[in-house]
Amino acid sequence: MELRFEVLGPVRAWRGDTEVELGSPQQRAILAILLLHNGTAASPDQLVRATWGNDAPRAAIGMVRSYVSRLRSALGPVIQSVAHGYALPKPSLDLTDFQRHIHAAKAGDVATRAAELRAALALWKGTPLGGVRGEYAEAERVRLENVQLTVVEDLAAADIELGRHAEAVADLMALVDRHPFRERPRELLMLALYRSGRQAEALALFDETRRVLSAELGIAPGPELREMHQRILVADPALTPAETVAPRPAQLPADTPFFVGRHQVLPQITAGLRDGVPVGIEGLSGVGKTALAVHVGHQMASEFPDGTLFVDLNESPDPLAELLHAVGVVELPRTQWERQTLWRTLTSMKRMLIVIDNVRDSVSALLPSSGGVLMTARQRLYDPPHARWIAMGGLDEDESIMLLEHMIGEARVRAEPTASRRLAVMTMGIPHLVQALANRIASRPKWTIASVTERAERRIPGAPAQPPECAVIERPFEQMLADLDREQVRTLLLVSLIESPDIELRAAAALLDRPVTLAEDLLESLVDNHMLESTVRDRYRFLPPLKRYVRARAASDFGRVECEAALGRLAEYHESQFVEASHGLRQVTSV
Repeated sequence: MELRFEVLGPVRAWRGDTEVELGSPQQRAILAILLLHNGTAASPDQLVRATWGNDAPRAAIGMVRSYVSRLRSALGPVIQSVAHGYALPKPSLDLTDFQRHIHAAKAGDVATRAAELRAALALWKGTPLGGVRGEYAEAERVRLENVQLTVVEDLAAADIELGRHAEAVADLMALVDRHPFRERPRELLMLALYRSGRQAEALALFDETRRVLSAELGIAPGPELREMHQRILVADPALTPAETVAPRPAQLPADTPFFVGRHQVLPQITAGLRDGVPVGIEGLSGVGKTALAVHVGHQMASEFPDGTLFVDLNESPDPLAELLHAVGVVELPRTQWERQTLWRTLTSMKRMLIVIDNVRDSVSALLPSSGGVLMTARQRLYDPPHARWIAMGGLDEDESIMLLEHMIGEARVRAEPTASRRLAVMTMGIPHLVQALANRIASRPKWTIASVTERAERRIPGAPAQPPECAVIERPFEQMLADLDREQVRTLLLVSLIESPDIELRAAAALLDRPVTLAEDLLESLVDNHMLESTVRDRYRFLPPLKRYVRARAASDFGRVECEAALGRLAEYHESQFVEASHGLRQVTSV
């Protein structure tokens, strides 16, 4: 199996996927010197000087022979003895691959150049010749690091030429931080900033460079930097070729063709976005959060001239990567921290609107440096802490009727005004439910609105041979239950057995066979998830469509015995309350 060697990082040898143990630092130094000779011979004297310099021990020649012998034991007979010393002919070496990519970059067009330079830099694993000491190794380290810096600069220049200004800015800012006296990165950064529409920052960078070089080295900026400064001052047209203009991202899904209602919350959302505050829309599944967010995005698109982005956290395995690709990043940084830094850099001073759908936990890593953020979530989050959350309920009856008219026509709705109102009440104005039933009505021109509503009211959730509209209605409810933990599901299903519209806290605790404090925490968690409503203190209420669904699930999930036991505990509680009330009445009467 072929041996592979690495020197662009810690000195290593690999046989297949297995790393070969190379022994002491002196042995690694001998191997590194032979590898850097690239197949030509190295004499024992050269190996001694490279390994120990002027501090070589008397037995150094013998020690070199011993190290070579041990390396042969570890690597096999790849190190050859030649007339003038030792050689490692044609090693498979990362440095050789690096040089091959550099050569290919010089021979290709700008796109090829960028790809080859990026591939070359991907071979670096850290400080070159890691783990090897000595003057020779240190000199080679400096040489290789300077070569790498030049490649990083060349890649930034190619990215700028290709219109990838944002990527170049991020890479060059890091390079300037690490090498503050190197002038070419500063010149390229000025160009990248200028082409990104950040002229003031480009000029400020030149002023900072002049101060740094004067204070630290006592010199002025070189001719290339001064020329770039002058060209930016006069807005040289050659600095901004038309073909490098980046496209404006527009990722929002299509707007709803017949959006109705939401007149109360729309001004709150738009005001928050104009104030630069992240805005969140919370509510029950199917209530229309995504449709509202997309509608707002389209309505306000002109106020975000740098583009509109959309990411669905239910669908995206790596939303940050998705957003970076959307703004033109081709090669992603390796670590999440680097990606977050790049995202903040690219969105700095930009007016973009980011719509983040189906948020479940912190999205701080996705927040841009500037612009607008609009989120949708089943329940409000407390990170970011400065977000403005707006609770979203169903449409009112008139709005539900309007939606129904859009979908099945005004004539059919006006022919059955009572049935239409009944459908609006039954669905609680949840657009998802209205649309599911409206689609069913539209597919059956001879059916009445009343007949479809009756079918929906008498359906048994989970029954075989479900009508298609029932499956559509139940899908978000199924997803909501799947997102709850076991105790929350038990609470929701069992309290649906209570006949009264209101759920009183102590009665629920008795039904659940749980302490009152725990029952309160569970019920409040369901309020947070928009599955119950909190009416007054210690009282809760179901949305009717959800109650029908979960009540049927209670019977199927828990069975008759557990449901009857729960209702038995509830009856005992009410009986005890009756006894207490009777006892109190007798005391009042006796007085």
